Amino acid sequence: MTTSSSERGVSLGMPELPAPAYPDDVRARLETDAREIIARYPDSRSALLPLLHLVQAEEGHVTRTGMQFCADVLELTTAEVTAVATFYTMYRRKPSGDYQVGVCTNTLCAVMGGDAIFTELQEHLGVGNGETTDDGKVTLEHIECNAACDFAPVVMVNWEFFDNQTPATAKRLVDDLRAGRPVEPTRGAPLCTFKETARILAGFPDERPGAVEASGGAGPASLVGLRLARGETAPARVVHPREGREGASQDRDGAPQDRGAHEPSPSEHLSSHDAPQDTSASDPAHPAGPAAEEGE
Repeated sequence: MTTSSSERGVSLGMPELPAPAYPDDVRARLETDAREIIARYPDSRSALLPLLHLVQAEEGHVTRTGMQFCADVLELTTAEVTAVATFYTMYRRKPSGDYQVGVCTNTLCAVMGGDAIFTELQEHLGVGNGETTDDGKVTLEHIECNAACDFAPVVMVNWEFFDNQTPATAKRLVDDLRAGRPVEPTRGAPLCTFKETARILAGFPDERPGAVEASGGAGPASLVGLRLARGETAPARVVHPREGREGASQDRDGAPQDRGAHEPSPSEHLSSHDAPQDTSASDPAHPAGPAAEEGE
């Protein structure tokens, strides 16, 4: 005796209808941009990643219509396009905000306060991971690594860095984004919307005046090892313990030997354990400042 699918409680459902097409004027414009992108590659299918950014720039996320467009212009199946679009987290699969706020919760950032920042932002914004505020301004997500451990804890907005954050500065940051107040990254190009960022990632120039010149590179803390390798800074020095501390150096008679307090030279790199450093401001009116030690 056989059992039907309905008797087993299995709903096969109806096949999904084909994705709706872009309006003719939108498709014509996207095809022009797509031809420019595809021409950069010897194999057209290599253009899939920037094309996904292109369609994401159109609607703010990668829709079924966008994936169908990519499949059409590259002569791929929608399954092939979907496999790529769902693999990379940079491609959004549902409507999202003008500003993607990513909080690094990987080991170092988490220890330095990233977990606290993410928790407080969820409560402050009233959203969970990957969710968007009701006004459509901010989408909050945790990120495994922002590749900026020496500026931990780090928050990124549309892939621009906001370094050395605290729960208080992060909340001011999202409040300013939602209110439309000017917000400047710690380093890198001026902030733009997620759609504008997606078009830049598709390979089109950032045409905002001064944006390219402001892009810059890695921060000073990231370049210390490179400068050391080039011999541009003084070699590492052994810092002797100060008088009276356990393990302090002694003279031949066993008496503590006072070598004096070590005063780092300007060429030496200071970590946060050497002395609190002034952090770059995420907003000129709201400098971040160093995070307080536990109990302060």
